This record gives sequence, structure tokens and C-alpha cells, in this order.
Amino acid sequence: MLVLSRKAMQSVTIGSDIKITVIRVEGNQVRIGIEAPNDVRILRGELLDDAQVDVDAANRLQQFVVTS
Repeated sequence: MLVLSRKAMQSVTIGSDIKITVIRVEGNQVRIGIEAPNDVRILRGELLDDAQVDVDAANRLQQFVVTS
């Protein structure tokens, strides 16, 4: 993992088409802005974890589906 220090209104570019900007820092919260192409899926970490749980549950249920 790359760890960087940034101040408000400073940014980091990933590749040639993704830009992450620190918008505001207040206490223990950081507000960021992300500029990326529309086809790039961006999820918060907790949503990604929830999505993976849903996929795992669906895969387990699929084992019990009977097809004719």
C-alpha cells in the first residue's frame, strides 16, 4: 500500500484518467473528490465488503438450485 500525505486541495493522479483530491479535513474526517471515467466503478470499502458478502451468499444458494 502506498501511503501519502496531502493537504486540502492537493491531489493524487492514478494512471492518466483518475484524480483523487483532498477537499477538506475536519478533525478525524477527510472529504475527498474522485474524478474518473464513467466506466470505473467506485465503491466505499464497507459497500465493497457488503457486495462481496452478497456474491458469496448467492454462490452458496446457487448450489441448491435444481435445474431441469
